[in-house]
Amino acid sequence: MNADIVIVGAGIIGLSAAYQISEKHKDKKIVVLDKESEVAKHQTGHNSGVIHSGIYYKPGSYKAVFARNGSKSMIEFCKTHHIKYNQCGKVIVATSKEQIPVMKKLYERGIENGLTVKLLNGEEVRQIEPFVNTVGGILVEDTGIVDFKEVTEKYAELFEENGGTLLLNTPVQGLNVKQNKIHVDTPTGEIKADYLINCAGLYSDKLAKMAGVDIDVKIIPFRGEYYELDESISHYVNTLIYPVPNPELPFLGVHLTNMIHGGVDVGPNAVLGLKKEAYTKLGLHLRETAEILTFPGLYRMGIKNMKEAAGEYYRSFNKKAFVKEVNKLIPLIKPEQLTPMEAGVRAQAMNPDGSLVDDFHFEENAYSLHVLNAPSPAATCSIEIGREIAKRFDSTGGKDKKI
Repeated sequence: MNADIVIVGAGIIGLSAAYQISEKHKDKKIVVLDKESEVAKHQTGHNSGVIHSGIYYKPGSYKAVFARNGSKSMIEFCKTHHIKYNQCGKVIVATSKEQIPVMKKLYERGIENGLTVKLLNGEEVRQIEPFVNTVGGILVEDTGIVDFKEVTEKYAELFEENGGTLLLNTPVQGLNVKQNKIHVDTPTGEIKADYLINCAGLYSDKLAKMAGVDIDVKIIPFRGEYYELDESISHYVNTLIYPVPNPELPFLGVHLTNMIHGGVDVGPNAVLGLKKEAYTKLGLHLRETAEILTFPGLYRMGIKNMKEAAGEYYRSFNKKAFVKEVNKLIPLIKPEQLTPMEAGVRAQAMNPDGSLVDDFHFEENAYSLHVLNAPSPAATCSIEIGREIAKRFDSTGGKDKKI
């Protein structure tokens, strides 16, 4: 098969990019590949469905700008295509006086990022969330919930209406550049393309190396485990309830999230996965486990965050310890009122020095573009990331190339 563009990954980023490029270039033959039997099988289909505001992110960063703009474009997209959403807002709550200085800095960041935020005292928070333990909080109005798998399915539908080709059950078995073409080997034959876009999530680093791109980062999987709140106490949560996050870590902490189709999710934690698709607590993959455990950055990060990592593992195997963390936000919740749900796996890029890549990260050459870090809030930002990829393709993908 011949194509102008081949995109690897039928998650929300890959299909947003496919849709955005197909809107601009209806004459291009675009093929999206995925090894799974359905779209949105991994990160997209295992998140809490939050349309993020961008309050947490460094002003001017991709995450800050794309989340602010992306929350608006996502809601507009949902309105246009009749996808159910709810702009319910959220509260970020301080549970102790020691957290108030960090909370105020977060509030100031929200203002700097151009968001609609309001600083609340404890009583004002309890008027919104009566069951919360708090001494103060931030009301973030620019936050909502949606089913991101449904959004992804709509991207796929629009992409195919534009003449695009979606090939599921089609893993990449090999990839190389020769005779000014990208050659992608699949079980059903070779695909030759002028340009490759890598949105392979957990496997994006591997694919980038196969494409001949020299990268330093490693995708490290972090499993996030969720519980569902018993329906009898779902009234404990009116909006979305988040803790004041640890500013030293990229994870937001255990939170409580109303879901668009009903129910309340509680979680996630963040536990190192020992293979790429680490959806279960136990389980290894000989090669992947070795690659993860021999990456030097992992140990450097572990030394810096040993206490936090130990706590996450303990809560992973001890439900009472997990509930104790939840009780910092809502003291009334009991262990028997939480039911385990399917875990998700976050594809997090790590540098060799052990630092986690804090922003969305792209690498590219004349023949290819690689999305090498797109964890939360990537789903919220998917339209904006898709536009960015389309813009980058316009600047490099259409030019004459020689090896």
